[in-house]
Amino acid sequence: MLCLGICGGLDRIHESSPELPNTFLHDGAAVLVQDGRVIAAVEEERLNRVKHSNKFPSNAMRYCLSAAGVELHQIDRIAFYATEAYCNTMLERLAVSQPLPLDAKLLLRQLLAREFGTEVDASRVSFVNHHEAHAVSAFAMSGFEQSLIFSVDGGGDFLSGLLAVGSGTGMTQLARFPESNSLGLFYLETIRYLGYGLFDEYKVMGLAPYGDPTPYRELFGQLYELLDNGDYRVHLDRIGPALLRNIQVRRKGMPFTQQHRDVSASLQEALERIVFHVLLHYRETTGITRLCLAGGVAHNCTVNGKLLYSGLFEDIFVQPAAHDAGCALGAALMMSSELGRPTPRERLSDVYWGPGLGNEQAVEQELNAWSGHLDIQRCDDIAASAADWMADGAVIGWVQGRSEFGPRALGNRSILADPRPPENKDRINAMVKKREGYRPFAPSVLEENANEFFELPDGKQDFPFMNFVVRVREAQRKVLGAITHVDGTARLQTVSRKTNPAYWDVINAFKKRTGIPVLLNTSFNNNAEPIVDSVADAITTFLTTDLDGLVAGPFLVKKRAARLQDWGALSVSLPPYASLHRVRSYTAADRQETVCEIRTGPSGRDSIRISHELFELLMRIEGEAPLGWLLDTTMADHDKREDIVKELRLAWEQRCVRLRPPRAACDCNKRKSEAQAELTNDPGNACVAGPG
Repeated sequence: MLCLGICGGLDRIHESSPELPNTFLHDGAAVLVQDGRVIAAVEEERLNRVKHSNKFPSNAMRYCLSAAGVELHQIDRIAFYATEAYCNTMLERLAVSQPLPLDAKLLLRQLLAREFGTEVDASRVSFVNHHEAHAVSAFAMSGFEQSLIFSVDGGGDFLSGLLAVGSGTGMTQLARFPESNSLGLFYLETIRYLGYGLFDEYKVMGLAPYGDPTPYRELFGQLYELLDNGDYRVHLDRIGPALLRNIQVRRKGMPFTQQHRDVSASLQEALERIVFHVLLHYRETTGITRLCLAGGVAHNCTVNGKLLYSGLFEDIFVQPAAHDAGCALGAALMMSSELGRPTPRERLSDVYWGPGLGNEQAVEQELNAWSGHLDIQRCDDIAASAADWMADGAVIGWVQGRSEFGPRALGNRSILADPRPPENKDRINAMVKKREGYRPFAPSVLEENANEFFELPDGKQDFPFMNFVVRVREAQRKVLGAITHVDGTARLQTVSRKTNPAYWDVINAFKKRTGIPVLLNTSFNNNAEPIVDSVADAITTFLTTDLDGLVAGPFLVKKRAARLQDWGALSVSLPPYASLHRVRSYTAADRQETVCEIRTGPSGRDSIRISHELFELLMRIEGEAPLGWLLDTTMADHDKREDIVKELRLAWEQRCVRLRPPRAACDCNKRKSEAQAELTNDPGNACVAGPG
């Protein structure tokens, strides 16, 4: 039985999104399950390159079908991650401004027919409860025969969460939490006054350890109540007035004050108190000693870590894609179980379910297409060479195997560095990730060495998904200066040789070189994009950040000083989510001018200003065009060409334009590679390369 779970939006990448609540239609994904086992899964953002994509997950679905070697008509059941009643209510809200059918099943079938060219019978399309999908995604993957299950997020299906008991292949609900008591919205509404918004919650979690909850503890005590029988109430309407009267509101881009840090600490403390209040009650009344967590709030690794150390539960499983993308997993598993193919009771060991890099020849072909920009060497012992780079101070991109499902880079699409020098944290935040300097990085440690460096509860050494903040052993905190947070903690990933041998090898090689079986690991992306997925994505991010090196498959890659003709050899295009605009705008209080923009969203809020010259150049493109040809036809002056290329590269860095080798060049390189492969059986010489 093949079951496809999907979540995401109602429109295509180039279309303007319908105006719907923030808690609906984001983090699109597709997951394909065969007889209860996942065979392919990917978030749409990894493929369409739009962070938290709220688009229809057609690319993700195509990948899943391709990975299984099937077509849509061969799928037994397609399941959407919300109830039909809820979806119909959302569609009614659009009726005034959007000509959409008010029947969610009909609309979904129309979308599938449009994208895949095949009619899908209504009997093969199902809708599932949002929070049940969250809950099943955790319990079915936990390996537990019985556990409490807590699904908690911003909202979905008119609820913000549920608490249930999972037993065998069934689930019994014990409590439901309305959207008016949403812990996700409680957190979100508060961080708006700290200069943050939707999807920034984890940033405030990282800021909280710099603050003291004491000054605002009493104020936050007025924003929620702990009630009998594990119930609670949050007062979302009180948050704004309370904070406006008591703090200086931070706007985006403003510096943080101690006041903002203290509010973050108070917010985190309040969330922890509520979660513990709920779970303590149900732990005591049911006697169940195991816990599963899912929903966006389950990504609060600090709460998870405190639950871990509390001893309240013997074992805790957090679904690694706990946010809404994980509902695609739950929906697929629910359908598989309904069709008589439940998930085997096995603990989830990895989530390397996404697209692979391709074979060595394909990787080499992609790299060689950028020959004017990259220096490429093949290595027989890639782990040792990468470890040497990092031990010598390099920060590298590392791409291997299939990509991870979920928001964490778990060693296949990662930026890696030496975890010891504290300055590595500041360097990566400023020069690669381009984000706030306080934000911590995670350690990846060999599973067998984890207890030497981190304080782990007795008998626990398996933490493969970065779901828990744990304490770094005091003697190791100065040693691991780049990954130890201000409060002496770290968001841990343990690495098993069985689960990910390539990643284990590079950490082990670093251990042989330095004596430290730990690497700094953060997601391979900059601040303007999702985590990279393909080799092409990796090259783009490598060339638009200050990374020292790139490791793709068995290849070590460094940057070359590209000349103007090397840039001219590339093709330029607008990504499908971008559009060009020329508008009248105030450039001073008493002055209007015509300005040019590239917009990456439906309004001018998501835009960058560009010169009139670059605007005119981009307007000449129909689909894709060689940059050299565009320069030849628009300007003769060499200095002006240099300026345009510089501006274009800045827009590329912000993912407002695309630069890539022409497809013909890639095809030529492919033929060259094939010819060379026929002439020699030599797999390539080992190389030794420094971080240079």
